[in-house]
Amino acid sequence: MYLLKKVTSRGIFLLTLSLFLTACSHQSNQLGNATSASGIDRYESVNRRIFKFNGGLDKFLIKPVAKAYKIITPEVVDKGVTNFFSNLGDVGNAINNLLQLKPGPALVDTERVLFNSTVGIGGLFDVASALGMEKHDEDFGQTLAHWGVKSGPYVMLPFLGPSTVRDATAKLTIDNLSNPAHYHEESLAFFALKKLDQRADVFADEEAFKELSDDQYSALRDLWLQRRASLIRDGKVDEKEQSDLIDELESLDDE
Repeated sequence: MYLLKKVTSRGIFLLTLSLFLTACSHQSNQLGNATSASGIDRYESVNRRIFKFNGGLDKFLIKPVAKAYKIITPEVVDKGVTNFFSNLGDVGNAINNLLQLKPGPALVDTERVLFNSTVGIGGLFDVASALGMEKHDEDFGQTLAHWGVKSGPYVMLPFLGPSTVRDATAKLTIDNLSNPAHYHEESLAFFALKKLDQRADVFADEEAFKELSDDQYSALRDLWLQRRASLIRDGKVDEKEQSDLIDELESLDDE
């Protein structure tokens, strides 16, 4: 029976791997180290092929499943699923804020986990936000950037969407290991449900994204890199480096 459950989990995992990042947007000085035309997107030809593959898989498989999930799932349950995974993510937020020598935010993240896991019934309710505890968005890629590790080239990952060499490495290793769901016997099912929930939550933004540019690949790349820059800087903007990044991205689009 256990083997059957594992096989079923893997099937769900392959079926529901979300490509929501190809329909929406979730660098600093460290990014600036790779902002030459040959540095940001040196693998563009390969990236575009992977982007096309992701888009096709999303159109014919992921999106229909996400639509069905959205239809059959009551809003209160859908919100509870989102809150549950957000609560698990606060564990990684706390770890990475601590590694970035930001004890204040790390303490808030820890408090969020404690409140939401207890009063919030396992994270199904976001009690911490209601109490004014700020939600952060940190990962090990940002921690590496904080300590000066260069981003490396922009890459489009099969199934997972936009990233860089540094951030992809962090995502597939430390970020994965810091997620409590990784240690559950049904970790693949948890991952699939999380991505399915994320994909279902971006339907409202999908059409707006499509109107940004005729070149969806470039639009996604530019938005992702700019959002990544903001996350690494905790929302702070370096106007000169932002201008340099925009110039480089525009030069790529003109080629």
